[in-house]
Amino acid sequence: MTIFPTLNEQMDILRTGVAEIFPEDEIVKKIERSITTKKPLIIKLGCDPSRPDLHIGHAVVLRKMRSFQDLGHQAILIIGDFTGMIGDPTGKSKTRPALSLEETRANGLSYFEQASYILSESNLTIKYNSEWLSTMSFADIIKLAAQYTVAQMLERDDFSKRFHANEPLSIHEFLYPLAQAMDSVAIKSDIELGGTDQKFNLIVGREIQKAYGVEPQGIIIMPILEGTDGIEKMSKSLGNYIAITDTPREMFGKVMSIPDTLITRYYQYAAMESESKTKELSIGLAEGSIHPRQAKVDTAIGVVAVYHGKEAGQAAFEEFERIFVKKDLPDIVDERSISELGSNPLIVDVLAHTGMVTSKGEARRLIQGGGVSIDGEKVSDISQTVDISNPRIIKVGKRKFLKIMM
Repeated sequence: MTIFPTLNEQMDILRTGVAEIFPEDEIVKKIERSITTKKPLIIKLGCDPSRPDLHIGHAVVLRKMRSFQDLGHQAILIIGDFTGMIGDPTGKSKTRPALSLEETRANGLSYFEQASYILSESNLTIKYNSEWLSTMSFADIIKLAAQYTVAQMLERDDFSKRFHANEPLSIHEFLYPLAQAMDSVAIKSDIELGGTDQKFNLIVGREIQKAYGVEPQGIIIMPILEGTDGIEKMSKSLGNYIAITDTPREMFGKVMSIPDTLITRYYQYAAMESESKTKELSIGLAEGSIHPRQAKVDTAIGVVAVYHGKEAGQAAFEEFERIFVKKDLPDIVDERSISELGSNPLIVDVLAHTGMVTSKGEARRLIQGGGVSIDGEKVSDISQTVDISNPRIIKVGKRKFLKIMM
């Protein structure tokens, strides 16, 4: 039998760090009923399988789901293998390319494996929405579509902008929020979580639940974490992300590269510090009693600690100091024999062959920009060769090192 914390204890935890929670009175009633009946709430999170790699931006909402789990509630991850075939256009000027069912399933499995870094498996259920959506008949779809008007759909900002700009807006795109809403109907979700960019879809879920005689879900909206560039939201396609599976060294270095304006947000939402500590940091930065670099170091250590432990966070800091302050090498440098290239290969060929760059064109651009060095000496000539009769240390950018040899 589950023994739940008190209403006030639960609400204090659930209000922390949220962008919006509504209708709060309904959520309070749901929690009160849960405590009385000793029955856990069903907490829903829809997962987009279009990209299988999770980053610490995704972790913001996953951490809130973990909070619900720790309070004794049931978490349900909905893998959108069926809706992934529609392609969610959320926040885009055009629809996202649709995927095959096999692709969405494969990506969904990867999503689950990485989400397990954060979520507890003891009260976690995984559902694929093809389970109920693929069985709907055309008559079922007409019934569903009748529950929402075109005018209501155009209340969604990205739909409205595209419509008024005379840009393509396909009918099937209107089906995405409706299909996602049917997920809430199917599992009878009590509360759905999502980022601010998903607010419209989550509200549609409430309305469709009502239309199908299901008690409407409460909604908790979490902030979207900006990427390391400080401009766009974190995204692998934009290259401004920190992956959940990044090594401590990579995580630490990427956090240290963020603009100062993002320090407090990363401190709270990526390093998972409390609101009170975040406020202290913000005040200290504003007053000048805390130096931005120290605040960034503390944040980077905290982010690494979340995924790899406190010792790894401190070790990543010490290694960063050696490499970038004292200009030393990391403790461990990958080694590779490239004898197949001969004893004096071109540096461009070395970089492309070893995978330190994605193409020879990228290698040339990095060299011309001063981003490549051999044994500590910058390479300025794209036609330079590398004598590998003895081991050499290649450095690309700020964080990539490789020892090459015959």
